[in-house]
Amino acid sequence: MSVWAALAGGFVGTAVLTTVLRAASEAHLTRMDLPFLLGTVFTADRTRAKALGYAAHFVFGLIFSLGYYAIFSALGRHDWWLGALLGLGHGVAATTILINVLLPLVHPRMGSPLSDATTVALLELPGFLARNYGPQTPTVTVLAHVLYGTVIASFLTLAR
Repeated sequence: MSVWAALAGGFVGTAVLTTVLRAASEAHLTRMDLPFLLGTVFTADRTRAKALGYAAHFVFGLIFSLGYYAIFSALGRHDWWLGALLGLGHGVAATTILINVLLPLVHPRMGSPLSDATTVALLELPGFLARNYGPQTPTVTVLAHVLYGTVIASFLTLAR
């Protein structure tokens, strides 16, 4: 088990996660665009927001892969199903705590329950489980994170 394998798995896992979310958006299963959501923290320019958001998403993907690596190291194992289980927890935390609670508190361009008709928000409030972005959003988001965790665990297994 190596840090480099975890980082490589984090990069590929983030690519898989991003692709699944993008495909789900194109299939009209969700309206959530995670790179755009992240990028608009930094700029109101929609084109720049996408670019910055993809960069931020990959950086976060690498950082989270180090967290997965630490958990795998502490447990002394890195089975694919354990990666999937960690991804499940990560996906549930993302849809409940990160996107629903924390992001609206710090995002300068997201609407809030206190927004009114005189306030123009670039993004609507995600709502519980991010369901304001579509009823399938929580399912797709959690599934994408399960795949992310599975990819990281698989990379660690291959690096043995």
